[in-house]
Amino acid sequence: MPHLIIEYTDNIKEEANIPELLKTVNATLLIHQDMIPIGGLRSRAIELNNYLVADGTADDAFVHVTLKLGKGRSVETKKQLCDELFSALKRHFSSIYKRRYFALSLELYEFTSPTYKLNNIHERYKN
Repeated sequence: MPHLIIEYTDNIKEEANIPELLKTVNATLLIHQDMIPIGGLRSRAIELNNYLVADGTADDAFVHVTLKLGKGRSVETKKQLCDELFSALKRHFSSIYKRRYFALSLELYEFTSPTYKLNNIHERYKN
């Protein structure tokens, strides 16, 4: 049930290549199909139109990524996954970071309570 949510400020939409970013983050996560079941992965990007960065006097931009995972993975496994994901994000946004004021962050959220789900997409990927 991994969910990846990318929030980005609308002032970078022309240069951020969000469709390519979604492909990149999915490919990065799916390297670890033992932890990230392909049929459960959902990635999406949400353009933010109402936001304020710092004191609001400049045209600052940000991207915040939240990775939501079910419980049960080791600390080492989660760290490796997040390190690889953050490296991919930094590569994708490196040119924006060099040209303008920009903040990039990644947060891992692990569900501790039961989740309720219905998903037959997994069936397509069974051997």
